[in-house]
Amino acid sequence: MMAAVEVRGLRKVYGEVRAVDGLDLTVDEGEVEALLGPNGAGKTTTVEVLEGYRAPDSGSVEVLGFDPQTGGRAFRDRIGIVLQEAGFEDTFTPRELVRLHAGYYPHPRAVAEVLTLTGLDEKADARVRTLSGGQRRRLDLALGIVGDPELLFLDEPTNGLDPASREEMLSLIADLRARRGCSVVLSTHLLAD
Repeated sequence: MMAAVEVRGLRKVYGEVRAVDGLDLTVDEGEVEALLGPNGAGKTTTVEVLEGYRAPDSGSVEVLGFDPQTGGRAFRDRIGIVLQEAGFEDTFTPRELVRLHAGYYPHPRAVAEVLTLTGLDEKADARVRTLSGGQRRRLDLALGIVGDPELLFLDEPTNGLDPASREEMLSLIADLRARRGCSVVLSTHLLAD
């Protein structure tokens, strides 16, 4: 089995602050890995390095066989990213946004399938401004999986959700892994995630 993520000795420093100091991490294909720690522990910095948004100061990073800094479109087409909080134009509908984002990928999932997987069928044609917090979080996830990623990055996926919505989100993540073999790296400060 190939590793989806292979990190050795990762360091990232901002002035006097060592955000990440010598991290070793392996995430196997089809595995869900949580980066757990309090705010300021370096979770988001680590994920941003894995996504290619930040360059490491030292260490080696390989994600799906690519250096995230130089992998380009071939790398980005194989990952999905769900930010802690995404901003949406609130006059769009979930169907419109998923269709728009599907156009960014060479082999996207069907829009209807994504809406069903994320439990947005009944709200597919509602304006984003009318969605609850949990429904907006599902929309975040829908946009992260529409490209049919091999590896999904989730930044605080249950942040701000009520207990029922939190359980639904964790169930969706488990379903992605089980049905698609998708590897998942999530960052959280909640031990229960």
